[in-house]
Amino acid sequence: MRLDFGDLRTVTVGFVAAVAVLLVVFSIVGIDHVVSALSMADARFVVAVAVVALLWLFSWAMSLRTVLGILGVHISSLRAFFLYAGATFANNVTPFGQAGGEPFTALLISRVTDAEYETSLGAIATVDSINFVPSISFALVGVAYYATVLTLGDTIELVALSIAALAIAVPLAVLFAWRNRDRLGSGVAGVVVPVVGVIARIVPPVNPTTESAVERRIQGFFGTIERIAGDRRGLLLALFFSAFGWLLSSLSLWLSLYALGHPVPFAAVLFIVPIGSIAGVAPLPGGLGGVEAALVILLVPITGVTAATAGAAAVIHRGATYWLPTMLGGVTTAMLEADSVNGELPR
Repeated sequence: MRLDFGDLRTVTVGFVAAVAVLLVVFSIVGIDHVVSALSMADARFVVAVAVVALLWLFSWAMSLRTVLGILGVHISSLRAFFLYAGATFANNVTPFGQAGGEPFTALLISRVTDAEYETSLGAIATVDSINFVPSISFALVGVAYYATVLTLGDTIELVALSIAALAIAVPLAVLFAWRNRDRLGSGVAGVVVPVVGVIARIVPPVNPTTESAVERRIQGFFGTIERIAGDRRGLLLALFFSAFGWLLSSLSLWLSLYALGHPVPFAAVLFIVPIGSIAGVAPLPGGLGGVEAALVILLVPITGVTAATAGAAAVIHRGATYWLPTMLGGVTTAMLEADSVNGELPR
């Protein structure tokens, strides 16, 4: 069975829409002004941004490796890096970011490590959930800094309220889903079975399934989550790697602005990066276009830079944290697929 990247037409439409959003954003900002700002960027710091982005990717890969280790799936740091690069590639080419890329990532992990699909899905879902904790924490630290040093403007107040709402709503939603996991599993099975039945009639390789089979897989997924939650030391280590990754991602944006000759308080990027990443849930591949727009909208009022500088910084930052991992992930995914047959890369 080959990995299915999903409906190619959907991906293509997503990228066309993303390019359209990018063109609108940079047309409003002024494409000529952005290009002019980019031409004055210090190349040394642009290279530093790329290096920091790779370290960010490696840090989050170590979080995935730690979670897999809790589940008894032991892989090398190199293979973990390749796997997470593949996960990032999947997130960046499918609509709705991580929500769209997780099923493919779980399949990739399963094929490369020989782990059960439910185990792989539980692992990547846990890593994504862990990443939420430091993102909100750093954002709150950034807002607290501005609250104590400066008078909060309307934009920062809105950001602060958004962060507070997320910090409350997301954990409550997760807790509600967990406490009602049996009912949730039955509900999901009731929806999935008829949908798969329709697909099976249209696509011959797809086989119909039953509610009991789907519920069994869902229970396997929840069982994986329980196993991970039982290892507090492993979870703390995974959380450390996640937090370090967020710091590196924030450093990437800070260096992007510094390369343009506009150093800003690090506290500003601490909450701009995680809040901007929320745009990644938009129905665009990896949030392409939406994240750039969010960065510009946040950078201008919060840091005081011009729209052209904010746009140029977004281009450098996203070039390192979106395009570089996407290209690297595409190559490593192909390598891992070949390795699943030949077994050449170290485990």
